[in-house]
Amino acid sequence: MKRLTRIHRIVQRSLILGAVLALSACSMFSSKDPRFEPAPLAEYEGRMPASVRWSASIGSGSGFGFIPYVQGQDVYTASASGQVSRVDLSTGRVKWATQVNKRLSAGVGTDGRVVAVAAPDGTVIALDSEGKELWKAKATSEVNIPPAVGDGVVVVRSSDYRVQAFDAQTGDELWNIQRPGPALALKTTMQMLLVDGMVVTGMPNGRVLLIDAATGALQWEGIVSQSYGATDLERISDVVGAPEFVGPLMCAASYQGRIICFDMANQAQPLWAEDFSTARGIGVNNQMLYAADNRDKVVAFDIEDGNIVWEQDALRNRRLTAPAVYSNIVAVGDFEGYIHFLAPHDGRQMARVRAGSKPITSQPVAVDGGVLVQTDGGQLVFIGV
Repeated sequence: MKRLTRIHRIVQRSLILGAVLALSACSMFSSKDPRFEPAPLAEYEGRMPASVRWSASIGSGSGFGFIPYVQGQDVYTASASGQVSRVDLSTGRVKWATQVNKRLSAGVGTDGRVVAVAAPDGTVIALDSEGKELWKAKATSEVNIPPAVGDGVVVVRSSDYRVQAFDAQTGDELWNIQRPGPALALKTTMQMLLVDGMVVTGMPNGRVLLIDAATGALQWEGIVSQSYGATDLERISDVVGAPEFVGPLMCAASYQGRIICFDMANQAQPLWAEDFSTARGIGVNNQMLYAADNRDKVVAFDIEDGNIVWEQDALRNRRLTAPAVYSNIVAVGDFEGYIHFLAPHDGRQMARVRAGSKPITSQPVAVDGGVLVQTDGGQLVFIGV
């Protein structure tokens, strides 16, 4: 009876979490309420040429845990079907593709020498730069966030809120650190970073951690947001996307929480914080921070003081990705496979290109000359601007 009760609770939590994701993604369910209907694609005066330059097949299936990784002139990708690929950034030619004989839940992380992906059962698989398997190791539970690779380590964060590091050459576990976690957490786009020998990771409890990559020693813990509410749903306050660095500032955002920028040159003191809820994450340049809220209104904040510079609600309820920011563009993907290009200074719609018929779940990646997009249909697409 106790075992059946436990199973019932797990199923109930999974169903609740699915509902949360639907709400946070701006009405993934059908509704006659116009407040929740995706905004139709309105006509606008084209201001910037944009087009698909190339497209490459990288396997089937995608999702929140799959984000293309650019290393030099190569793009490394993984798909849910188990294919890991290395693609030439200039031409879209697939240099190699390896089938790892497992379904995957996250990938890729790489430093150009070691390429790491993860499977739903917690298996971490490392390949060399030519796609040959180096080793396999086991995390303590499912991994839904792309591994971080560099400084001689492969780092993963598992669903039991544990961060583990493995030796990049041998797969031997070097250290692990676990933080207390909430009863429920979002399954959405999240990324870890390796910066100056530190693992930088957001956590489901509204915190950002800086961990020494060599030793696993916790160096700093910053509060992005606090959990409030009477229910597990109301208390979800996960840090989403990836923390972003702009000069001395590190900025992060959370669901049902805040956007905040810390001044890392001034004892990591908060420079500013604004109440805000996003399920996807942020993008930044030297002047502004960009994010789409839970209703997919895109908002630009002044990076120095947090004041709102502009808001764009023409894409409401279109299940937008986190923004990719480069030069004169802010790019977001949507549930119909479109990439929307906005002007960074005022949010005007500049261009719209369809990368494919399937949704775009993972954040586009800004590169010289445009953006890379991984679609849920298993295509890697380069859109030039």
